Formats: sequence, structure tokens, C-alpha cells
Amino acid sequence: RDSQLIRRALVLAADTEINAPTLAARVAATTGASLAACALAGLAALSGPKYGGRIAQVGAYVTESRRSSDARTAARQRLSQGLELPGFGHNLYAGGDPRAKALIEASGLSEDLVDIIRVGEGLTGQAANFDLALTLMARKLDLPKEGPFLIYTVGRCAGWLAHALEQAAQGSPIRTRVRYVGVEPDLG
Repeated sequence: RDSQLIRRALVLAADTEINAPTLAARVAATTGASLAACALAGLAALSGPKYGGRIAQVGAYVTESRRSSDARTAARQRLSQGLELPGFGHNLYAGGDPRAKALIEASGLSEDLVDIIRVGEGLTGQAANFDLALTLMARKLDLPKEGPFLIYTVGRCAGWLAHALEQAAQGSPIRTRVRYVGVEPDLG
């Protein structure tokens, strides 16, 4: 059962359309880079706090919630400090991240973990996202602290390789156009 849950998480992590790490992998592919280099480009972009780093933030929040033994108190304390509740909302999925929903439903989470979802959704008005779903699944399975990031990264790597292969097969480089819109320089 645990291996099936991890397999589900890996498959759900495989593709997130063309986010920054995926674009990095595709750009590397347009240069003729090896598949390993394409995956490394994706990993480099994932390493930033706005992507892979979000999973660690979610993990810290889940730890706070479980330590306090009351998810509502932990959430309200964060909000009163002007901090966000990481793990809720996704800019692409206004109605909620379907990957998160699928993983949460399959995970059979304990009541204390479900309460973190209930409280966060109630206070933010946003559904749990995939980072939270991965983190809660990892807690249920008693995986190491790095488990959610590693599962996400391995799944995403498969997705980056698929994107790189597709981009290489297209044969056309990714080329964007830019237009300067700043102040005219004084050339005199």
C-alpha cells in the first residue's frame, strides 16, 4: 500500500505544464544539451525558494501545527505574525489543485493531518495544494524530513526528461523577443 501511494505521488508530480523549472529544462534541450544537463537545468530552477523551497516551508508549518497539538492555534499564530499559511492555493488551479486532491484522497490521513487541511482551507479560503498533500503523505508514511522534496524532484525529473525529448524533437529553439521600454539613454 505504501509503495502504491509513493508511486501515485511520483506520477502526479511528473508534470506541471511549463513552469520555470520545466522551461529551464526545455531551453537547455534547444541548445542540444544532454538529457542529464536538461534535468540539471530543471533542478537548478527548482532549487529556488519559489518552487522546491516551498515544500520545506510547508514542512515547517506542518511541524508547527503538530507540535502545538491544535492546528487552529498554530495557524492563527502564524497569521497574527503576518505570515502566510504555506500549502494552500495554487495560481493555476482556482478551484483547487487536482493533484493535491487525488493524493490526499488516496493517503488515508489521520485526523490530526486532516485537521491541518480543514483549518488552513477555512482560514485562507483556498484548497490544499500539492506541496501540502506531499508533506502530509510523507508524514503519514513516516518518511524523512526531505521525503516530500525528494519524491517531488524524482517525479518532476521524469517530466523534465519528457519535455526535453519533446523539445529536442521539435528542433526549433525557444526564442523570445524583447522590447526596451525604459527611459531613452542620453547619448550626447
